[in-house]
Amino acid sequence: MLRRWSGSLNAFPFFWWGKIAGIDHPTFWQRVLYRIEHLRFAGVLQRIGIAYMAAALLSLRTTKRQQIAIVASLLIGYWIVMTLVPVPGTGTIGAFLLNQPDKTLAAWSDRLILGANHIWASSKTWDPEGPLSTLPAIATAMLGIFAGRWITDKRRPLLERIVGLYGVGCVAMVAASLWGWVFPINKNLWTSSYVIFTAGFACVVLATCLWIVDVRHISGWTKPFIVYGVNPLIAFVGSGIMARLIDSLLKVNVGGKAVSLHQASYQLFFEPFFPAKFASLLWALCFVALWLGILTVLHRRNVIVKL
Repeated sequence: MLRRWSGSLNAFPFFWWGKIAGIDHPTFWQRVLYRIEHLRFAGVLQRIGIAYMAAALLSLRTTKRQQIAIVASLLIGYWIVMTLVPVPGTGTIGAFLLNQPDKTLAAWSDRLILGANHIWASSKTWDPEGPLSTLPAIATAMLGIFAGRWITDKRRPLLERIVGLYGVGCVAMVAASLWGWVFPINKNLWTSSYVIFTAGFACVVLATCLWIVDVRHISGWTKPFIVYGVNPLIAFVGSGIMARLIDSLLKVNVGGKAVSLHQASYQLFFEPFFPAKFASLLWALCFVALWLGILTVLHRRNVIVKL
């Protein structure tokens, strides 16, 4: 279901709205066909769906010891494959190509498996949610299961669980930083060091939230996060569709020139009054606030989308 949602989001608006090389005045059906021929297969929700499904099956069908061994194998195996295996067409091993996004083994496998026309349009040569880098993402999901088991283990006092999260999180971040010397912390490659560092950071954040909310009983600040957290699919898909609409499809006239609604709002209400970087930040915060308002209305009406 997640993959279907993300596939629809990738395809929206189901036709190509820009120029098409070699066709001066493309028809509607030519635009639809071009969109299909250049549709991105991978995506955030696809990766979440694959990682969650794999992690769920592993947690149900294997023992805890086996799960730890699987996570270690995924992370160490990915490190070995990405650094010691020669990348076809380069004549060298992957360790010397990690600073060249289009030359890594992950990028090569993206083009081989997905096809050059079906990967992330912004890069054109590699996909940040490609097949090979999805393997360590399964380890990320498994680490989340480990943390969830620890947090919900009522046999231990809450403070012990909090201290455990802090301890493991700090050790993980230090270990990942050291690992990063030979396998850099990199989100687009979803490197093993990135998996360990982000898992450790998440443990520290979770421990802090548990201490503030459940020990100190300070919870008023959590309301916006609850509103976003109970409807993450609507937030992700809805904001993605809106972004596509206001960035590419909806045009308005500003100063005699047709520009996107996004660009027009920025030029009229933010750019003239603030420095460029701060204006961009304010626009983004307003977009987040807009969706907070939408999700708040849905939350009050108990409209929650679950899979």
